[in-house]
Amino acid sequence: MSEQNESQSAEPKTESHDPAVPAAYAAFMREGWGDRELDLPVEAVAGPAAARRAKLAEAFPGERLVLPAGTFKVRANDTDYRFRPDTAHTYFSGNQTSDAVLVVDDGESVLYARPRSSRDTDEFFRDRQYGELWVGRRPSLKEISDSLGIEVRHIEDLPSFDDDRKTRDVTTDDDLARVADELRLIKDDWEVEQLQEACDITTLGFEDSVREWDQALTYGERWIEGTFFRRARAMGNDIGYDSIVGGGSHATTLHWIENTGAITPGSLVLLDMGVENRSLYTADVTRTLPVDGTFTALQRELYDLVYAAQQAGIEAIRPGEPFKVAHNAAMHVIAHGLEDLKLLPVSAAEALDPESRVYARWTLHGTSHMLGMDVHDCGRAAPDTYAEGTLAEGMVLTVEPGLYFQEDDLLVPEELRGIGIRIEDDILVTADGYRNLSAALPRTSTEVEAWMAEHRR
Repeated sequence: MSEQNESQSAEPKTESHDPAVPAAYAAFMREGWGDRELDLPVEAVAGPAAARRAKLAEAFPGERLVLPAGTFKVRANDTDYRFRPDTAHTYFSGNQTSDAVLVVDDGESVLYARPRSSRDTDEFFRDRQYGELWVGRRPSLKEISDSLGIEVRHIEDLPSFDDDRKTRDVTTDDDLARVADELRLIKDDWEVEQLQEACDITTLGFEDSVREWDQALTYGERWIEGTFFRRARAMGNDIGYDSIVGGGSHATTLHWIENTGAITPGSLVLLDMGVENRSLYTADVTRTLPVDGTFTALQRELYDLVYAAQQAGIEAIRPGEPFKVAHNAAMHVIAHGLEDLKLLPVSAAEALDPESRVYARWTLHGTSHMLGMDVHDCGRAAPDTYAEGTLAEGMVLTVEPGLYFQEDDLLVPEELRGIGIRIEDDILVTADGYRNLSAALPRTSTEVEAWMAEHRR
């Protein structure tokens, strides 16, 4: 909070190579400007955000809760990353501007925000971080208030909170962070619409990538990454996480984000990509595609095994089941498949024993995580409400089993080495089971081949 107050009152952020600003120039720049207030409608998030704040306040009666948006982060020297607000701040306020702080005080909420640059200072024409002539127009306090349906005050008026009242800051208070994340476990109807939109745009991004397959063959993984990013920026806010474009053996590196390799005929390419929409909800989808457009017999056998595991995991999802039900169902299929491939040192039943898990040498990760405004959503929720808890209607989680045979794994036949396959979809828990939000992208090997043939130029 102190950093945000200091940044507001500090001298304009300039650089050593900026030209000098004589007094005559500064005085001239401060006069002759019109001032316009935009008439903004109430955003769709305003109602849900107010209800969320009420629930948060109920969990901490009589206490003061502080949820900062955060400020800019340096990318290199004097350049910043594009700003993305803290998830909890935006979830409970709807605000996406930097340097703001939401305060929920015994049920009453005020958003302290940094408004557009004043013409009474040099900020608007000199400041590289906040100046309107440098980075664009920020909304006024009234505009923020009108659009979000919340009282908004200047960030300079943010109190010091040095009284005897109990004050919790979500960035430092574990209990507040936990409750904030647990409230996000169940998605309301508006949130489900946002996640569906993110999945729909993601589908278009995958289609774009296949349409430019010949360019990918020329320029490699970088081309697919860039192609998908273009769709994410055009229709959403950004990518929800760094795209994973793993051609060949790179697919066996779970978080391969270098995306510097080739797309080689005869091999597979693993694409783990998701669009973050403009309300900051993200998809998280993975498909593994044959570079040639058709699977070889071996590739198909392995792919179909992963598909069968994923299908088993998805079909196990319903309210009241343990969160791990999809993982357990998928791993049952994977372990028996590995047994059929004669790779396990023990029987599938023995490998599935929690005290063994030797099958995991070739799967490595869990099958599911929660999804929402963060790709790994609600990570600070208590174990008994998340990883060790039960599924409930309105939760959204991924189902993403995989098989990964490392290049230097001497315990598998040579023809398997360097093959990585993962299939991932975003699943909404419904009253009677599940709904696949990313179902528009094909999953079976036959469907994938037909889809590639349809979209590839």
